[in-house]
Amino acid sequence: MKLFRLDDEVVFVTGAGSGIGQAIAVGLAEAGANVACFDLPGSATQPETLARIGKLGRRALDLRGNVVSAADLTAAVARTERELGPLVAAVNCAGIANGGAAEEMPLEQWQKVMDVNLTGIFHSCQAEGRVMLPRKRGSIVNIASMSGALVNRGLCQAHYNASKAGVIHYSKSVAMEWAERGVRVNCISPGYTLTPMNLRPDVAEQTKKFAAETPMKRMATPDEMVGAAVFLSSRAASFVTGVNLFVDGGFSCW
Repeated sequence: MKLFRLDDEVVFVTGAGSGIGQAIAVGLAEAGANVACFDLPGSATQPETLARIGKLGRRALDLRGNVVSAADLTAAVARTERELGPLVAAVNCAGIANGGAAEEMPLEQWQKVMDVNLTGIFHSCQAEGRVMLPRKRGSIVNIASMSGALVNRGLCQAHYNASKAGVIHYSKSVAMEWAERGVRVNCISPGYTLTPMNLRPDVAEQTKKFAAETPMKRMATPDEMVGAAVFLSSRAASFVTGVNLFVDGGFSCW
């Protein structure tokens, strides 16, 4: 359907080198977009993202930097507009996770998760919004987590949960500031997903439990986040802003 097409539109994706970010970057290209792919300088899998987009006949731009740096994001967005054209949509996927008991967690561990997951969204939305708002057109999708709305049983990750709750409420707040200015802002909250983040050593033994506790009795694949991202980025969602869309196999119902 044409409403869901992004033909020749320019989309900016953070965390595009792996996991959900990679799947969404490629999925947006499948919908017709040219994609600016932003990831860390050390991302070894970013070339795979670029190659997959290229095979679809779409343009891909390799951008390196860190979402904790406002300067990196501002420069990346500026380069995107110079080389691909006006930015129409963005999907902010960059994020990290780790575990630790709340009473023993070092401030440095707390701060790093907050810096990447929440302040990174702040920097990303600012850089993207500053070019979209003058044109009164744009869509921003932030990847949050179901952990921003509920507490995962058996996981000690208060810092991660707090950061994702912040992403959800920040997104709703900015959506209301920009609602009359032509820029939509929404969230996707994935459930348990088979990404490197959820296969890290401290949770690897719990993946069977994750699947068992999900009503659909399995974890998601990264590709299952693509449809939501394409929808929210496209004209099909032209009257949708300030929404937190759960893609969690029903987990948040229990």
